[in-house]
Amino acid sequence: MKVTLFDFQKDALNDLRKALVKARQGVSSEDQHVVAFSAATGSGKTIMMTALFEAILDEPDDQLAWPLDWAPQPDAVILWVSDMPELNEQTKLKIESKSDKVYRVNQLITIDAYFDAPRLDGGRIYFINTQKLAVNQPLTNRGDGRQHLIWETLTNTARAMPDRFYVVIDEAHRGMTSGKGAQAAQTLMQRFLLGYPEVGLVKMPMVIGVSATPKRFLDLIANAEHTVTTHKVAVPAEEVRKSGLLKDRILIHHPESATTAEMALLEEAARRWGQMTAAWGAYCHEEKEQTIWPVLVVQVENGSDRQLTKTDLGAALTVIESAIGRRLNEGEIAHAMHDTGDLDVGGRRVRKVEASRIDADKNIGVVFFKTSLSTGWDCPRAEVMMSFRRAEDHTYIAQLLGRMVRTPLARRIEKDAALNDVHLFLPYFDTEAVESVVASLHNAEDVPPAETGSSRNLVVLKRREGCEFIFAALDELITYRVNAARAQSPLRRYMAVSRSLTIDEIDDDAWGQTKQQIVEWMGRRIAAIKAAGQFDAAAKAITQVGLRTLAVNNGTGVAEPTADYHIDASDVDIDRLFEEAGRSFSHGLQMEYWRAHSDRDALEVKVEAIVLARNAAEMAVLESLAEKAFDGLYDQHKKAIYKLKEQRRINYEKLRLATAKPNEVPWQLPASIDFKRLPTDPLWERHLYVEGNGQFRAELGSWEAEVLKEELAKPEVVGWLRNLDRKPWSLEVPYETGGDVRPMFPDLVVVRKVGSELVIDILEPHDPSLSDNFEKAVGLAKFAEKHGGLFGRIQLIRKQSSAGGEHFVRLEINKAATIKKLLLINSNPQLDEIFTTQGI
Repeated sequence: MKVTLFDFQKDALNDLRKALVKARQGVSSEDQHVVAFSAATGSGKTIMMTALFEAILDEPDDQLAWPLDWAPQPDAVILWVSDMPELNEQTKLKIESKSDKVYRVNQLITIDAYFDAPRLDGGRIYFINTQKLAVNQPLTNRGDGRQHLIWETLTNTARAMPDRFYVVIDEAHRGMTSGKGAQAAQTLMQRFLLGYPEVGLVKMPMVIGVSATPKRFLDLIANAEHTVTTHKVAVPAEEVRKSGLLKDRILIHHPESATTAEMALLEEAARRWGQMTAAWGAYCHEEKEQTIWPVLVVQVENGSDRQLTKTDLGAALTVIESAIGRRLNEGEIAHAMHDTGDLDVGGRRVRKVEASRIDADKNIGVVFFKTSLSTGWDCPRAEVMMSFRRAEDHTYIAQLLGRMVRTPLARRIEKDAALNDVHLFLPYFDTEAVESVVASLHNAEDVPPAETGSSRNLVVLKRREGCEFIFAALDELITYRVNAARAQSPLRRYMAVSRSLTIDEIDDDAWGQTKQQIVEWMGRRIAAIKAAGQFDAAAKAITQVGLRTLAVNNGTGVAEPTADYHIDASDVDIDRLFEEAGRSFSHGLQMEYWRAHSDRDALEVKVEAIVLARNAAEMAVLESLAEKAFDGLYDQHKKAIYKLKEQRRINYEKLRLATAKPNEVPWQLPASIDFKRLPTDPLWERHLYVEGNGQFRAELGSWEAEVLKEELAKPEVVGWLRNLDRKPWSLEVPYETGGDVRPMFPDLVVVRKVGSELVIDILEPHDPSLSDNFEKAVGLAKFAEKHGGLFGRIQLIRKQSSAGGEHFVRLEINKAATIKKLLLINSNPQLDEIFTTQGI
C-alpha cells in the first residue's frame, strides 16, 4: 500500500482474513459463505478492501503480520458490484492510486456492454454496475454476435473456482429489501446472493457485503432458502472518529425562522469559503503541504420541463463573486446535474463534471448540483455547503454531508481547529427543521460520527491576546496519552524512529547505525544461547524432520512401529521459517543479520536467526535493549523533532506512544480549539482561549463553578483552562482501575503569578461517592511523584458538610508525605481518612 494504515484498519483486515480463511475452507458450489463487512462512512472501506485484494492476489502488505494460514491466490477473481457507474469509477481510481502491488495493465477491468467471455480471467479485478444487468441491456441478451450472457459467465466462474471467486457488493444495503421473506430475489443485487435460476445464474459462493450498516443485507441472508454461513466484521465508529480521518464537527448556519433571504446566506457561505481557502493556504504554506483548495457546494432546487432549476444561477454567481471580492476564474465553476451539459450563465462557463472527478480537479472551486452528489462522490475538499432546498429535503442533505466530512489530509489539524469543521448553510430551515437535520446526521448508515449542531453553539476559540508568556510556560509541562497508539515491539519502534530521523535529515547516520547495532545485539544473543547449551537442540528441530513408520500386517491388520529416522528439512521450509522469524524482528532485520554474515554458510546463518526469534528469553533481552536505545535516541533529538512540521512531528509522537505502558509527551497547546457552548451560558474571565469577541462562555458543573470562583477571586490568578475530556490537546493523567490503565482529565488548570514566576496548578473537584475515587487519587499521586516539580498545587477537591454548612475540602497531593500515604491505599474509606487528616 502507498498509504499507512490506521490501527483500526489493520484490525479489520485481520478479521477479514480470518473470515475468508474459514470461507475458503468451507465454500463449494452448494455451500455459500457471506462476509458482512460494516464500517462507518469515511473509515476508508475502499482502502481496506484494496489491502485485502493485494493479500489475495499478491502478498499481504508488510504493515500487517498475517499468519501462515493465509495463502495468496494469484489466479483468484474479484468482482466489484455497485449500483452506479460513478461508484465503480471512483473505486477503480482509488485502488489505482493507493495500491503499490497490483494492478498492472489489464488487471482492473470495467465490464462494459461489449464484454463477452465464458469465464472471468484469474488474477483480475472486475467492476460492474447493476444498470448494465437490466433486462434491456446487451450483457443480458443474445445478439450482435454475443456468445455468452453475463449470467453464464458468472455461473461458469463460480462453478470452476468457488474458493477463489470473490464477489464484493459495494454499499450492500442498497436494493436489499427482504419483502415477504424467502420469496425469489426481486432485485439485481439480490441475485448475486440468492441466485436467479430463470436466467441460469447460481448463487455466488463467496460474497463480501461492504456497507455502513448491513442490517438489511443480513436480513435478506437470514431469509434465504439455502444454508448460508455468515461471517461478521465490523469497524467501531468511535475508532474512525479518533483516527482523524473525519472532520470533528458539522456546523449548521440557519436563521431563527425560515426566510426568503436565501442570497444573504449564500453570500455568507461564500465568505466562509473564502476564509477557509485562505486558512488552508496559510497552513499548507507553513507546513510545506500540497495546497488544499476548498470547494463550495451549492445545492439548487429542481426545475421543470422548461427550466433546469428554479434557482437563479446567474444571481448566485454574482453573489459569490461579490462575497469573495473577485471574479471566478475560467474552469473554477462546475455543475454535476445529469440533465444537461456545459452551461453559459451570464457569460460565465459552468462546465459539466462527473461527480467522481471533482476532488481530483483542483481548478474546481464552486459546484452546483441537485441531489445526485449523495452517492458516487467523495470530496474531502468540500468544506462549505449551501442548500436552496426546503426543509423536507433534510434526508438528501444528511446523505451529502456524509460524503463531505472526510479530512483533506486524512488527519486532524492541530494548529487550527477551524480546519476540522464542515459548514452547512440552510436559509429555509428554522430551528425545528434544523433539529430534523441533526437527527438525520445521527444515522450511521449515511453519516460518520461527528459533533453536529448549530453554529450558534459550536465555536472556535483562539489564544487570548497577551498570554504568550503563559503559553510559553505551559510548553514546559508534560502530559500523558493513554491508549493513543497501538503498542509496537521496541525493535520495530527503534528501527522506525531511526529511519525517520534519517529521512527528516535530523540524523543522517541514525538508520544505518541502528541496523548495525541491532545486528551486533542479535549476534550476542545467539552466542548466549550457544553458551547456555540450548542452540544445538533448537537448531536440530529446525533442520531435521523426524519420521516414524508403521508396518501394517496385511493379514491381521495389526500396525507395528518400525525404527524412527530423520530427514533434512528442505531449503524451502528453512526459507519459510526464516521469513517467519523476520516478522518477529521486523524491518527486514533477519536479512540484515544474514548480509552481515555473508562470509559464512547461508543455511547456518538463517538457522541462527530462526533459533533467536523462537527464544522468548533472549528476544526479551533484545527488546529491552531496543526500548532503552529508543528512549535515548528520542531524547537526544526531541528538540529537533519538536521543530518539525505537524505531519512529521505526529509520526514521532505515535512512535513515542506505541508502548504497552503510558508514556509522557510534551504538552503542546494549539493556536485554537473547538468548543461547544450556548449563547446564554455564563461568561468567565481570564480563560486562556476566547471567542473572536474576546469572551469565554461555558456551563460548568456546580462544583467546578464554585471552585473556579474561589480561584478567580485571587489576584495572583492570571489565567485558567477548562480541561475538556478526550481532546487531542487535553492534559491527561493515567490511573489504574481493574487492571487497566485509563486516562483522567482534571477539570481545571489554573495559572498563578507568584513573584516573577508562573505557577501552574491542577485542580480536580471530584464526587467522593464515585467508585474510582481512590484510584484517581493514586493516579494523581504517581503523577505528582514523578512530575510534581513542574507544577504548583495538585489538588483533589470535594464538598463536605459540617456544622457551619457546606464547604470545599482540598487534598494537596503535591507533597511528599501525602504522596507516600496515597500510594499505599486501595479503597475509598482509606482515601476518606486521608481527607480527614490532611484535607484543607
